[in-house]
Amino acid sequence: MKTSKYLFIAAVSAVVFTACSYDVNPDKLSLDEEGVKAQIADGKLYTINEFLDAFMTEEGNYLSDTSLYRTRATNGNGIYLYSIDTLPSYGPGIYLRGRVTTDDYGGNFYKALVIQQIVDGKQQNLRLSVDLGSVSGLFPRGQEILIRCNGLAVGRYANQPQLCVPSYNNNTNAQKAGEKIGWNPGRIPAPICRKQFMHVGVPDESKLQYDEVTIAECIANYNDIKGARKIDGRLVILKNIWFDGKYKPQNADPAMCVHYDPETGAGNPEVADSNADVFAPTTNNVGFPQSRCITDGTDWTLVSTSEYAKYAHFYLPYEWVDNAPKYGTFKGSVKGILGYYMDNAGYDPDKTKWAITICDLNDLDLVADGTGEVPAGTKWDGKLRKEWQLSKKSTSILAD
Repeated sequence: MKTSKYLFIAAVSAVVFTACSYDVNPDKLSLDEEGVKAQIADGKLYTINEFLDAFMTEEGNYLSDTSLYRTRATNGNGIYLYSIDTLPSYGPGIYLRGRVTTDDYGGNFYKALVIQQIVDGKQQNLRLSVDLGSVSGLFPRGQEILIRCNGLAVGRYANQPQLCVPSYNNNTNAQKAGEKIGWNPGRIPAPICRKQFMHVGVPDESKLQYDEVTIAECIANYNDIKGARKIDGRLVILKNIWFDGKYKPQNADPAMCVHYDPETGAGNPEVADSNADVFAPTTNNVGFPQSRCITDGTDWTLVSTSEYAKYAHFYLPYEWVDNAPKYGTFKGSVKGILGYYMDNAGYDPDKTKWAITICDLNDLDLVADGTGEVPAGTKWDGKLRKEWQLSKKSTSILAD
């Protein structure tokens, strides 16, 4: 373990020192178009797909020994769910430009960004792993940024491409820790983010492009592991959907969540009931994202939420009818980041590898359809507080 620790320090130190090899004009807090041209004059500005094709290989250039990656990275078929390719520290500048599509105010994108480019009318997207708290304070949604990538790395974490630095994981307390020890993409240190990520103009969310898709389109080609990398991170909107009150157990069909019963304690999201009918009940600090099902009446997919999100213990949209929750009467749209997350090469891919990740409840636009007791057109606003939810058993979603 000592050798691995020193390798990690060396890797991060190399990034830190090479980050000082160029100058940024400190007089401008935000670059204009002339400033962008001047900044990239020493190198090349890539589209995201050009960048991935040029610098991200299947095995990665960090793979000198298969034992360096976590054992679940590959099953021997030549596909690597985890990889790291280091980028040149010197030489021509390597630049990316994109508009931020995420925010962390809701707590669901912790130390993470996704950027979007529009190339010939179509989206290209990339995740950025950053060691920044309150990242939206520096890079709010809609802010365009220019990134000098020299000295960083590009890799895949659970098959999701991202700009990163090499990081050695030795979390012996994780579930199945023996499968997870090894090198994988890690967060770019905060000083490097502040130096190599440059603002372009001012935030403008109206310039973000959402692709309207159906659930069937979201989960199509789930067996195409390599092809999914070019779609992961896309900003999408699904319409005419609703939460059906279900979750997806491993290796089983979707099942109904459990509503909180104060008499028995069943369905309490704060104790140990991972099947509670809230967006993300506790995982006992293991930390994996929880998923809840949405449907269009024909097919279903998942909405993914961190247990640390501010709205994690909010009830799923429902009405209280005949002393029980009734799902499916609040219908509308959900917008968010489409993600393909596959972290174990030993499993066969299925449609649950796809999920939508919202930033917060503002990404849901659901209204009552009139088939329940709530008047048609009444908007679900998700105002319920967890303290209120856990102290009440039978009241309407509309209560204050």
